[in-house]
Amino acid sequence: MPHLPDFEAWAIFAKVAERGSFSAAAEELGLAKTTVSKAVTRLEERMRTTLLHRTTRQLSLTESGRASLDRALRILNDGEAVEAEILEEAAIPRGLIRLACTGAFGVRTLAPLIPEFLKRYPEIELDLQITDTKIDLIADGFDGVIKVGQLADSSMRASRLFSHRLPLVGAPALFDRYGRPEQPEDILKMPIMVYTHVREAQEWRFFHPVHGERLVMVQGSIRMNNGLAAVPVLLEGLAITLQPEVYIWNELQEGRLEEVLKEWTLVPVPVHLVTPPGRARPARLRVLLEFLRENFSKQPWAHGIEH
Repeated sequence: MPHLPDFEAWAIFAKVAERGSFSAAAEELGLAKTTVSKAVTRLEERMRTTLLHRTTRQLSLTESGRASLDRALRILNDGEAVEAEILEEAAIPRGLIRLACTGAFGVRTLAPLIPEFLKRYPEIELDLQITDTKIDLIADGFDGVIKVGQLADSSMRASRLFSHRLPLVGAPALFDRYGRPEQPEDILKMPIMVYTHVREAQEWRFFHPVHGERLVMVQGSIRMNNGLAAVPVLLEGLAITLQPEVYIWNELQEGRLEEVLKEWTLVPVPVHLVTPPGRARPARLRVLLEFLRENFSKQPWAHGIEH
């Protein structure tokens, strides 16, 4: 297999020819003069010809040097143009964001923020996919995925947006019928709803500052895979469940739902923006992350926001 062209050496040669000296080229490129000289020598050895006549006072192109200069300058200019374009893209919020998000969170929490984001950054295009199917960030060609819940170990880059509580809730009328639980085990006497789209859905692990951890294994008479769809069932007093606070904040404030076992808490649920691995995100993703954190920080159900 043939070796790749020595693009660096050709670009250095073009800069030397353009500036008329090794010293001037080295200064502009931010390289040592010896590095510039060795690159041109390396190129000449590879081409088996002399590209530059060198004297103590003057530098001039040979016939081979003149013949190859136009293409060498094209390599240099194209490289500079690519870098300038990428740097500009990294600095200015523009271009397409392909973003995925789970159904309930996307509809209830993310979608209302989209109009303001697009008005603030008119040069950004958005392709938002709200789906509960598993997303492969790289294979499916997404720039980012908003994930609710604990993350599996991954090489992807994850930025925490916020965390929300999982209070144990039900309608006041339900607790009037069954009584308000005093211990986690008391809930087993009540109708329970579980979520089938979360891991270990039937293992409810409570924590108390004095009594420690308590694991309750529940058997849900009602099963759902969407947090928003569960709200009407809860309001009708048909079951209790561990419900993301983000979906029922208003209902709790209005008293239509009631939180019980307040001293027994569960591990808060984190929400992350996950993006492909890499040291730097383009500006369009950076401003999206900042925008989401800014807006979530105003919400009473959002905790642990990083700035």
